[in-house]
Amino acid sequence: MNDLTENGVRDVIIIGSGPAGYTSAIYAARAELKPLVIASSVEAGGELTKTTEVENFPGFPEGVMGPDLMIKMQEQAERFGAEVVYDDVVAVELAGETKRVVLGSGETHEARTVIVATGSAYRRLGLDDEERLSGHGVSWCATCDGFFFRQKNIAVVGGGDSAMEEATFLTRFADKVTVIHRKDTLRASKIMQERAFANEKIEFAWNKEVVAISGSEAVTGVTLRDTVDGTESELALDGLFIAIGNDPRVHLFHGQLKLTPAGTIAVDGRSSRTNLPGVFAAGDVIDPTYRQAVTAAASGTVAALDAEHYLAELDQAEASVDAVFAPAN
Repeated sequence: MNDLTENGVRDVIIIGSGPAGYTSAIYAARAELKPLVIASSVEAGGELTKTTEVENFPGFPEGVMGPDLMIKMQEQAERFGAEVVYDDVVAVELAGETKRVVLGSGETHEARTVIVATGSAYRRLGLDDEERLSGHGVSWCATCDGFFFRQKNIAVVGGGDSAMEEATFLTRFADKVTVIHRKDTLRASKIMQERAFANEKIEFAWNKEVVAISGSEAVTGVTLRDTVDGTESELALDGLFIAIGNDPRVHLFHGQLKLTPAGTIAVDGRSSRTNLPGVFAAGDVIDPTYRQAVTAAASGTVAALDAEHYLAELDQAEASVDAVFAPAN
């Protein structure tokens, strides 16, 4: 198969450039499908580009930095012939044999198959001043912004692995890190909890939720509400890091792809097949439970193989039709 048909239609377009997107690109490229990867103009590489050391990805016994891992995945995909475009998808037309993907530049690409690997986005608290103070003390990325909080007093909202990782990382810079959690126990894995509890710079505000963020030019503090008795208190802060989970990026696909009750793209069993023929999905956008780099990568493998099999069946069907209508000698 070639990267473009006679009509300028590609075999595969991959939307997303995290572990799922680049792994599917590696497999599709090795199958000589020459995939086009739409990597985003601002979030290329996915969430791992915003993380610190990744200790649980197979093959890296000493750990690997998230951005370095994604660079290696991209280089591997490009080595086999994948093309990467740094732009954002603004519209898709996924029904029918030919799929159309429209970019922010206005350019439209067409393909016989599309792999959706758009991942998930940071969840917001939904407070009035959250967006206003974004970049002025409010952050969702410790690795991006931690350096700016040297010798400061900051807080992390959340109780999962991401929150514990953020809090532990931020102790490299801050004098004190307060973990704000709406319950009295953490949902983080045991090893992540132990690291946080053992760190003398980390304190915990149990049974508390942030109901307001203070500061005109920058964050100066937050208002906490006790989830047990409803009382409110003030906590002076220089920065607030939010790590309360993620939501699947599916806004482009509403009305076209079937979603699950959890908001992820629905796929057929253990496959990557969506409700539309020729459209496949992989990674966190289909996974509300595990959300690990290695499971996303494995999911990307499935999507690429499913797309390859689908294209092979299409080619076989077209060849059969051509044989039937071929002129007799």
